[in-house]
Amino acid sequence: MPRLSQSDLAERNKAFESSEPQDLLQWAADTFSGRVAAISALQAAGSVVCHMIGQLGLDIPVLFVDTGVNFPETLATRDAIGESYGLDIRTLHPSQTMDEQTTQLGVLYVTPDGQKECCRLRKIEPLRAVADQFDCLIGSLRRSEGGQRSYCPILAADPEMNVVRVNPLVNFGDERLSGYIDEHSVILNPLLAQGYPTISCNRCTTPVLENEPRRAGRWRHLGPWQAYCGINPTDLDSDTETAVELPQQLIDKVLGRETDFVI
Repeated sequence: MPRLSQSDLAERNKAFESSEPQDLLQWAADTFSGRVAAISALQAAGSVVCHMIGQLGLDIPVLFVDTGVNFPETLATRDAIGESYGLDIRTLHPSQTMDEQTTQLGVLYVTPDGQKECCRLRKIEPLRAVADQFDCLIGSLRRSEGGQRSYCPILAADPEMNVVRVNPLVNFGDERLSGYIDEHSVILNPLLAQGYPTISCNRCTTPVLENEPRRAGRWRHLGPWQAYCGINPTDLDSDTETAVELPQQLIDKVLGRETDFVI
């Protein structure tokens, strides 16, 4: 199977830097027709992506991983966004309930290594179970979030899921994000207004003080070295030789090549 590497995407990423998020979403829908989905935990940026997909009328389902320990407000936000924007939100689940996992493995999330395993079991594995249905997954990462995300590309090769990741909001700063939310009255998780700038599982998410980093409430009990769950590969790896395997015709479409057919 032909391979598409991160370095192969360099020129395409450069060309897309000035593109609007809606144009990138339309490009993904056209390029990966029938094999593209958005993934969202319904943070503020994820809710904006959902609104854009609904507004454009794109045939792009939204994958939401219900870890079994989400806040009730998050689940209510999922339902409200799906109904209001007319989206096909597909809820994915881990293979075990949290009680079953704890009985078998103990309380994982109280140590750094355990937290990584817990996130793998409850977030990454449910997504991996359906990854072969897609060639493209759309996220909502933004460079203004800082840290490793400061370098997030628009297009990223994800070998673990064997898909191309598209991040249409990478150039959306905080002010522009807030402006879009206000202009379009985007439905948001109410916890965002209650001191939670980022929201994940109820076991490992706390409110954040005004003088703290925005991700300080994630895995607070493990210290500042725990920043990401691993569901977004560019949070952890920026290797330019990272590659995925896709049909050559699709690779040519991704890279904007004209293919000559010889008969």
